[in-house]
Amino acid sequence: MRLFLALLLGYCFPPTLQCFADAHGGDIASGMTCSGTVTSPSQPESYEIQVTAGDFVRGSVRGAGITVWLVDRDQTKLRRLASGIGSLQNFMFVVGDRGPYTLELSGKTGTAYDLNLDSVIPVADQTLPDDQLASPMLSSLRKHLQAGGDTTKFWSQISESGTPLIETSNVTPPLAGDEALLTFLWRGAKHNVRLFGSPSGDHDELKQLAQSDVWYHSYRVPKTARIDYRLAPDVPVFRGTPTQRRRAILATAQRDPLNPLHEPLDPVDAYEGVSIVELPDAPQPIWSTVNPDVPKGSVETHLLTSSILGNTRDIHLYRSAGYVPNAKGNALIVTFDGDQYRDDVKVPVILDNLVAAGKIPPTAAIMISNPSQKSRSAELPCNDDFARFLSEELMPWAKQKHISAARENTVVAGASFGGLASAFIGLKLPNLFGNVFSQSGSLWWAPGGFEAKGTTESQWLTRQYVTAQLPPVRYYLETGTFERPSEILQCTRHLRDVLQAKGQDVKYNEFVGGHGYFYWRYSFAKGILHLLGNRS
Repeated sequence: MRLFLALLLGYCFPPTLQCFADAHGGDIASGMTCSGTVTSPSQPESYEIQVTAGDFVRGSVRGAGITVWLVDRDQTKLRRLASGIGSLQNFMFVVGDRGPYTLELSGKTGTAYDLNLDSVIPVADQTLPDDQLASPMLSSLRKHLQAGGDTTKFWSQISESGTPLIETSNVTPPLAGDEALLTFLWRGAKHNVRLFGSPSGDHDELKQLAQSDVWYHSYRVPKTARIDYRLAPDVPVFRGTPTQRRRAILATAQRDPLNPLHEPLDPVDAYEGVSIVELPDAPQPIWSTVNPDVPKGSVETHLLTSSILGNTRDIHLYRSAGYVPNAKGNALIVTFDGDQYRDDVKVPVILDNLVAAGKIPPTAAIMISNPSQKSRSAELPCNDDFARFLSEELMPWAKQKHISAARENTVVAGASFGGLASAFIGLKLPNLFGNVFSQSGSLWWAPGGFEAKGTTESQWLTRQYVTAQLPPVRYYLETGTFERPSEILQCTRHLRDVLQAKGQDVKYNEFVGGHGYFYWRYSFAKGILHLLGNRS
């Protein structure tokens, strides 16, 4: 009532409206502070609040030992907003449909107080603010849409420039000098779009821009990034396990239709292969690119049956051009996942170029294929029988093929489970392998594998290294900056720290990228150069 009379009389309140209690309270509205003194502990001060159903109320009370209750029209105490603890107490609530409401304030006689109704937000104003758009181009488009425009000109520009959108200036907040803003785009999905191969390391959701046909997700990435990815529009949503729902992305994952850069070069349909984005400062792939002027080595494929493992597999044997068997100084690289290292990582091409450039000595490679995906999951994660297969069957067999090298020139290499296996072999067979190359090794592994992840202590192999007596072995450990969600990045750093503490020769590398042969191809030469290159 006091507020109404003051407004009627033309009284101007200061920015924070002030009221002073009469005998037992008054009215209080948004933005007001009511000050008073408790007159009797048995008769509360009562303030009727000017609100409607659904309003979001925020307020506070200052005063030693003050208690505040929210009371409805029937004088029922609904909620204690301040319990008398401390001299400043904040509160918030949503108004129901039992108004009018009052705030009942009580305390010790003579206690001064300030009751503040900081803000009242009506239901109509309870909306999310527009997302802050990092991309200046999308920000401009949103303003255009809000003014009644459409996306026709935007998509015409994007079709001409290609996707993803790369921006380096006027980004909000500003970019660091070595960063670019990378925005993935999709046109016209009905329900959702997910990004397979995102810089976050997860299957991120794209957002819809202002109910238009533009779906987007922006990332701040180093200008040296080279990324492969796919986009999945309208991924099915269904009742199932978290793993089943996550894997449903594969049902619609496809290449980016507005990105002309992709692998393979001649895909059979939109769903085959991956799209590729190369940022301005991405290193040139000089070692993994075929050079017609470089002499090519030979690659032979043999079948090898293991009595220890009870299976048969392909073994790809590479010899660099001019390789002389048993020559002093020859190098040898043994890799797991042989088909992928031959075809996707392009080991023969890389070694051809490195040997021809005189960066490494004449080199042979043994690329060990997997009989099946099931055998891979059983053999590569820290398997003693697989170690026996290497030492008792594979390496003697290769020697019969005139492929061998001194341990200090022999490298065991692999990625993912193969990277875990290479670190395990370095621990088990240091007499054969003087160099370990682990690319994004699954060092989180513990007995039980994926099924035990999260329920048992991880990093079993690293714990073995902690307690083992280690002969000198040189290590090259690497992981991608996008591999944090899988814990591969953290676990690789941990093994690095353990090896350094044990006095081992270890080199650690973080490349800009994620988990896949696409990334390991571009970093493979760097690891081999460190382990087999000129050591003078």
